[in-house]
Amino acid sequence: MASPSIANKETSEIYLRIVQYDDIFSDFDIRPYSKRALSVDFLDEIKRATFDKNDEGIELVLHAPEKERNEAHELIIKERLAAHFKRHLHLLLQEKRRVLGLGISMIVLGVVCMVMATFVVFKDPSQNLWLSFLVVFLEPAAWFLLWEGMDQVIFNSKKDSTELDFYRKMSHPQGKVYFKSY
Repeated sequence: MASPSIANKETSEIYLRIVQYDDIFSDFDIRPYSKRALSVDFLDEIKRATFDKNDEGIELVLHAPEKERNEAHELIIKERLAAHFKRHLHLLLQEKRRVLGLGISMIVLGVVCMVMATFVVFKDPSQNLWLSFLVVFLEPAAWFLLWEGMDQVIFNSKKDSTELDFYRKMSHPQGKVYFKSY
């Protein structure tokens, strides 16, 4: 029986075979490796492979033909992959904070509208057209803001959680990219 450290290590490795370095990048992007967009198929394959892996960092092992290997290109590709994963993690965290901030703002504004509507109702709006209008305006606005804000916080902030988990795993400091020959 394998020790826990070996079993844990085995679950954090992903092995992919490539025929050439261009398999990692978009076919339509002709820029150098340091700037090229990554292939959607390549990223999807990694996402599928990381789904059940732990968060301790993923070791991505890319197997390339021995005759095609170039250490200078591999170094650039490793840096490009690391930059891509870190950038997208940062963008997703930023978006999550934005959605949470919007949701909390809407909840607070909804509660403020409810308090204002309560004060208006307390002054008997049936005798004043302006106060009647405020009640009609503030009550639905308060409920709308409260429920929409809660929707943002509870559901929308978790919408990209699988994508966020993927980029968190791939950006982990212990995660690495290796090239091996076949």
